[in-house]
Amino acid sequence: MAASTSVSVAGFKGSLGKSSFNGGEDYAMLAAKSATNVVRNGKPVRAQPMMKNVNEGKGVFAPLVVVTRQIVGKKRFNQLRGKAIALHSQVINEFCKAIGADGKQRQGLIRLAKKNGEKLGFLA
Repeated sequence: MAASTSVSVAGFKGSLGKSSFNGGEDYAMLAAKSATNVVRNGKPVRAQPMMKNVNEGKGVFAPLVVVTRQIVGKKRFNQLRGKAIALHSQVINEFCKAIGADGKQRQGLIRLAKKNGEKLGFLA
């Protein structure tokens, strides 16, 4: 009885292995093809930074920013930069409150300030 069950299961699997969607290739063949395309080298892949300045090193203020970063150190420089960005965002928020701009316009102004900062070299 067990032999007849295994035969019927094997026949059942064989009929599912063929598909009209893949041109008659069975599942094992497709799995083998896709497995050969995967390359693993064991080393973790380090993700690239999310935000990258396309104008790095360009702009009127870029040389000043680079020299300041070298003088005060990268950690302290990033702290100062973060405080300056936070203060500028507060100024933009207060301006938006004063003129009655909504949140969408405020976000647009903040994005514009970031783009201008990149062009001028403040984010170098």
